[in-house]
Amino acid sequence: MSTDFRLPDLGEGLPEAELVQWLVAEGDTVALNQTIAEVETAKAVVELPSPYAGVVTGLHAAAGDVVEVGSVLITFDVAGETASAPAAPPVRADEPAQTETAEEKAQPNLVGYGAAPRGSARPQRRARAGAAARPAADTAVLEAAPHDAITMHDHIEALRERPRSTPPVRALAKKLGVDLALVNPTGRTGIITRSDVEEYAAKLSAAPAPTQVRTAPSSDPGVAHERTTRLPIRGVRKHTADAMVRSAFTAPHVTTFLTVDVTATSELISSLRADRALQDHRIGVMAIAAKAVCLALAHHPSLNSRWDAEHGEIVQHHYVNLGIAAATERGLVVPNIRDADGMTLVQLADEIGALAQTARSGKTPPSAMSGGTFSITNVGVFGVDAGTPILNPGEAGILALGAVRRQPWEHRGEIALRDVMTLSLSFDHRLVDGEQGAKFLRDVADVLQEPGRAMLLR
Repeated sequence: MSTDFRLPDLGEGLPEAELVQWLVAEGDTVALNQTIAEVETAKAVVELPSPYAGVVTGLHAAAGDVVEVGSVLITFDVAGETASAPAAPPVRADEPAQTETAEEKAQPNLVGYGAAPRGSARPQRRARAGAAARPAADTAVLEAAPHDAITMHDHIEALRERPRSTPPVRALAKKLGVDLALVNPTGRTGIITRSDVEEYAAKLSAAPAPTQVRTAPSSDPGVAHERTTRLPIRGVRKHTADAMVRSAFTAPHVTTFLTVDVTATSELISSLRADRALQDHRIGVMAIAAKAVCLALAHHPSLNSRWDAEHGEIVQHHYVNLGIAAATERGLVVPNIRDADGMTLVQLADEIGALAQTARSGKTPPSAMSGGTFSITNVGVFGVDAGTPILNPGEAGILALGAVRRQPWEHRGEIALRDVMTLSLSFDHRLVDGEQGAKFLRDVADVLQEPGRAMLLR
């Protein structure tokens, strides 16, 4: 029996995912729960297990396609009857009614998959760098068109969701060189009509001619080199950008700095690494800073709070889900360590190492990047002394660790070479007063300056 499998909600209510690669091909025989593909959501790369045991008879997307939740992804030839599944979700008021066969409604209920599909749109191909780009006139209009034509606001609003239209209208748009993502729909239920496309095409023809891309000089007069490269904004990079903009323009940020002598911490790290009993645990400055933060948060609850504007409340957390910022090829991700306040130094070090390894491989699940209460970022690994980190949305504070530098410093009334680090604390001024932020940072610094003080903060 031929059975379709639709892209499920992979968690966090994300509406779409990009197909990274297929791990099966048409004609392959697959087992139940065998990994069939890798897809990238706005937060992470996720492996999709096969919902059926059978033969692959159709792949409905290619690597690089952006597939909406609910779209048919793969078709199987399954022997016998398909497994029962939850009933299909009701059709939303703003979507046209659709008819489905019993086979399409019988979706598997796999562990790790979220809500039922919400639509059945076909996958959308997005152009990669170097591939065929949208018509140059589209870009020119955004930069130079008069206000009565296309505005940047129109462009931003158009990108909020995938354009919906009929096949004839899409064919017309292709013929006229119109990008449907930039067209304002006027049809019933938000569908782009033929007149919408024709009106947009007329505006394009009335817009000023686009400026030609200048090219760099070349030793070969027959070869021209473009001076710019356009890369699509998607995946983790897009999610991070949206989160940072939302945070920067929602929470009033304040950043305070403190430079501290961390020689004692450096010596502690050296002694721990020399301990044969701890040779399988990499304890570094990040782990000690994480421990210091957990201890300090217990005495400064305002830094471990959340502003709930909807209910007009400040929510204080009695636990610490500690976010650890990690730079990856796909962008910045901030997975968090659950209940970090209850862990030992060795446990924290192991968790930090595991999170970093998983993040670099792109395998961090979306669930690991939600629910954080405070974050740490180590800018020192890039040779930077200080910065003004942006809060992770929903959190009251984030601590940046600068580079540890050996430099002259006052020590016991004399000048000596010491290990020195600058701490940068950004906090939400709605939740945290300057005094509270300063005292919290001082407590963290005290532990790094004299690790034995951790015994006093416990």
